[in-house]
Amino acid sequence: MKTLIPGDKIVLRPYRMEDAAVILQGASHPTLRRLTGTQATFTLEQTEKYVARQADADDRAGFIIAEPETLAALGEVVILDIDPDNRCAHIRITLFDEIHLGKGYGTEAMRLAVDYGFRVLKLHRIGLDVFDFNPRAIRVYEKIGFKQEGIQRDTLFYDGEYYSSILMSILEDDWREKR
Repeated sequence: MKTLIPGDKIVLRPYRMEDAAVILQGASHPTLRRLTGTQATFTLEQTEKYVARQADADDRAGFIIAEPETLAALGEVVILDIDPDNRCAHIRITLFDEIHLGKGYGTEAMRLAVDYGFRVLKLHRIGLDVFDFNPRAIRVYEKIGFKQEGIQRDTLFYDGEYYSSILMSILEDDWREKR
């Protein structure tokens, strides 16, 4: 995938091998690990293999969220589990450093990726899971047009406590209304 998707604050771009170190840094950050429910630890070699797989993956469309001038990696947004027969997929997003939170980068990246999912991939439904302790993300998803579908109770055991997962989705009609 060679697609470059420009936004106002960020740009979505393909992965580069040099992104692996920044991705690993983000996957090791305590606050970001908690927000994404990441339990596993990763090595640079594993992260480099992950980056290498992105270009050839046919079940996902992943993008680096980048600074527009330098194209420096700020985060990633991935449309995954693409099911072309049923025209549905899931989406996930993370920023690689806590200093990028609250600046609108995630909101814009989600809007651009959802637009790509419906317009280019011709999806009908995009779903996601968000943990109940992340009200900021829930507000962002609702602002984009995602609707809550249900709650999976106690799906994450993190630092000795259980947390529930909120299931949300956006349909192509919801997306059209928000545009």
